[in-house]
Amino acid sequence: MILTIDIGNTNIVIGCFEKDRLLFLERFSTDQEATSLEYATIFKETLDLHEIPPGQIQGGILSSVVPSVTGTVKEAAEKYTGARILVVGPGIKTGIRLNVDDPAAQGSDLVVGAAAGVHCYPVPQIIIDMGTATTVSVIDRTGAYIGKMILPGLAISLDALAGRTAQLPRISLDPPKKLIGSNTVDSMKSGILYGNAGALDGLIDRINEELGEHCTVVATGGLARTVIPLCRHKIILEEDLLLKGLLILYHKNARE
Repeated sequence: MILTIDIGNTNIVIGCFEKDRLLFLERFSTDQEATSLEYATIFKETLDLHEIPPGQIQGGILSSVVPSVTGTVKEAAEKYTGARILVVGPGIKTGIRLNVDDPAAQGSDLVVGAAAGVHCYPVPQIIIDMGTATTVSVIDRTGAYIGKMILPGLAISLDALAGRTAQLPRISLDPPKKLIGSNTVDSMKSGILYGNAGALDGLIDRINEELGEHCTVVATGGLARTVIPLCRHKIILEEDLLLKGLLILYHKNARE
């Protein structure tokens, strides 16, 4: 079994694969103050919950956009499972060409998502990752990663609305009853959800126009399930895209 770990700004997502079959996907909060022992306890509880003994973990791989947590989580996973955990970064083979100004500055999560996207779906391709921030990555018809757009994530937008205004409350992100809200809460829900859906539809149109061809569109991330159904474009929802990408990169690099 292979352990896959994706460390984001808000959540850490872990999964365990048996060959190509994902046995589970779990999320827990990213805590920059937590120790390796505390994270090891989370790994223990998660694997125990799914009745997977640590000795069955043959290896693992980790991607992270939170450098202060990377080493701690790697140590915790290795401490509990006894397996070697690879870290996506310099020296890792990805099979993805980065045709951007500064390849070294690209987030490892974007590279992992691109590896999975190219492996699983036709190119050219747009990959939408909806987390703390929303990223819209573009892969051309040769399979090269050519750039991205970055938008504020839904949670950031909501925090800004509630924090910078006197009369707007903090709200949940369940869909509003209708597009045109007749009260403050439904109006905020409609603005955030349909506004983000409209932004994504608009970006897809402009990317297709700039490339001069139609792209396959894939969406992932913890908030994608909330927004993607409201989009007008056909978008493939793939919640475990990054974990699949990590497994692909593990197999490319494990022997080394």
